[in-house]
Amino acid sequence: MRHRKYPFIVGFLIVPVALYVLLVIWPYLQTFGYSLTDWSGASQQMNFIGLRNYATLFSDNVFVLALEHNLLLLVVLPLATILLALFFAFMLNVGGRGGTGGVQGVRGAGFYKVVFFFPQVLSVAILSVLFQGVYRTDQGGLLNGVLVKLGVEDPNKPWQWLSDPNLGLWCVVGVLIWSGVGFYLVLFSAAMQSVPKDIYEAALLDGAKRGQTFFKITLPLLWETIQTAWVYLAIAAMDCFALVSTMTPGKFYGGGPDYHSEVLSTLLMRNFITYGKAGYACAMGVVIFFLTLILSVVALRVTRREKIEF
Repeated sequence: MRHRKYPFIVGFLIVPVALYVLLVIWPYLQTFGYSLTDWSGASQQMNFIGLRNYATLFSDNVFVLALEHNLLLLVVLPLATILLALFFAFMLNVGGRGGTGGVQGVRGAGFYKVVFFFPQVLSVAILSVLFQGVYRTDQGGLLNGVLVKLGVEDPNKPWQWLSDPNLGLWCVVGVLIWSGVGFYLVLFSAAMQSVPKDIYEAALLDGAKRGQTFFKITLPLLWETIQTAWVYLAIAAMDCFALVSTMTPGKFYGGGPDYHSEVLSTLLMRNFITYGKAGYACAMGVVIFFLTLILSVVALRVTRREKIEF
């Protein structure tokens, strides 16, 4: 068996590796090749133009604006989602008053976990329809209706949530956070449940407050899980095509008004399908790929810490 170890390993790996190269690596290589051409996407004819698409890309004001929006999402979305999910997970697992059973979560923690996770089972299409109703500009919209009842808003001048250049992107960010907190709450809860309760009980007996147990015990022991969550949320922040294209106004894949909620993915699809600039769109795809890859590697390196054993 020892002498035939490598043929045995190769026999198991050759099929999945071949499929990965064929279905993942090869399309990436094709995209890079197309980005060096003037391909329209509607014909097989294409001419090699070198790096002209990339030069045009960074002189395109709409592309730069979309890139700024993605970078904003890259900061706000992971930070807000992780902080909220950590807070709720902490309260549902070790935030109760305790008692004879020792450290425990708040009352009804199991029910709250189901409620928080519920948005995760909704499809993007349902989320879009649901929040279009919430953000409706007339008093029939949930948000405007509540504000009118509270006397905060003039019923004759309702707020244009998704159509407001200053609010449109933030409305989408709110939906992304609302839909993502439940998943990461469950993820962090599972990690917290693997931490021995004795550690929390010993800290509380020594006089530690709830906040101190969170920063001194929970956060260090959950750091690897938080690191993984940050990478996944960073990838989500570089995409968010479905919600932006369906919720925001604008001709062809949203992004309005006046590109104020434009992101890289919606701009890519508009150039590829609507404008017939497939080579230019492929150049955007290559930029998105390398940007996401670099940001993921940097996030993993910057947040790397020595593993804590317990």
